[in-house]
Amino acid sequence: MSRRRIVEQRQRIVARPDTDGRAVKSAARVLQILEYFDDVKRPSTVMEVAETLGYPQSSTSALLRSLVALGYLLYDPYTRLYVPSSRVALLGSWVNSHCLAEGKILRMLKELNERTGDTVVLAARNGLQVQYIHVIQATSHARLHLTLGTVRSLAHSGAGYAILSTLSNSEVSRLVMRINAERGEDEPATNIRELQDTLTEVRKAGYAFTTDLVTRGGGILARALPPTPDQPLLVVGIGGISEVMRERRDELVATFNEVYERYFGANARDDELFIDSSDVEASQPLRALV
Repeated sequence: MSRRRIVEQRQRIVARPDTDGRAVKSAARVLQILEYFDDVKRPSTVMEVAETLGYPQSSTSALLRSLVALGYLLYDPYTRLYVPSSRVALLGSWVNSHCLAEGKILRMLKELNERTGDTVVLAARNGLQVQYIHVIQATSHARLHLTLGTVRSLAHSGAGYAILSTLSNSEVSRLVMRINAERGEDEPATNIRELQDTLTEVRKAGYAFTTDLVTRGGGILARALPPTPDQPLLVVGIGGISEVMRERRDELVATFNEVYERYFGANARDDELFIDSSDVEASQPLRALV
C-alpha cells in the first residue's frame, strides 16, 4: 500500500466533527475503526488501520482483537487481514431493513419465529467457531434463550455442523486438526472419523438437527444459506427445548423448508451450496429439507 494512498485515506477518514473531548477515547476509536472499513471497503492489516487513523499500532491491534472476539470483525491468520462481519450490518437493521439482501434474511428469520414460536438465530463462522450474530427470542412458553454473540465450536454444535457440511472432507479434516491443536487442556479432542460420519448424515438430510449437544435440554435445527460474496457463510437455526424439538421435528423441518423456498427458491441449495468437487465423498450438493 503506497504512502500517498495512506495519507489520502487518513485525510478522508479523520474529517469528523470535533467532539471537544466529550467522547471516551476507546469508544471513539472503535467507531472510527468501523468507519474506516466502511470508507476503504476492503480487508486491512493492523498497520494499515493504525497508519491511516494515526493510532499507536499496539492499541490498534488490541482494539481489533477485541472486535474479533466480540464478532464484529473477522480475522484471517494467514493473510493477517481484518474485515467487518455481517454482525456490523445487523446493528442498524431495525433502522433500515434494507440490509442483508434487502432485508430478505431478516424477514425470513422473523417469519420462522412467528410461525414456530421458537428462538431463531442467524450465525456466521468466526475462525474455528460459529457465532450467533442475530437472535429473535422465542414467544412460546417452553423456550430456549440464546444469547447474542454466543460462540460454539464448529466441530461440536448444530450450527457448526451446518457450516462444515458445505466443505469437503479434506477441508473438514484440516479444520479439525487445528481445532484439536488449539483446544483447552480440559477439552476433549474431536474424532475426525465420527465427525465425518455425522456430516454425511447432515448432507443427506440437508440440515443439522441436534439435541443436548452443547446445552443440556436444548436443541437446534440448522441449515446454511446460499453463500454471499465477500462474507462468511451464514446459518439459520431454530432453537428450542430438546424434548419438544424431537416431538416437533417433522413439523419444524416442513415449516423451515416452506419458508426457505419462498425466500430463496426451491433450487437455491442445489445451485449454490456445492461441496468441493475435488472430494468424491462430498461432491454432492446439499439436498432440500425432507
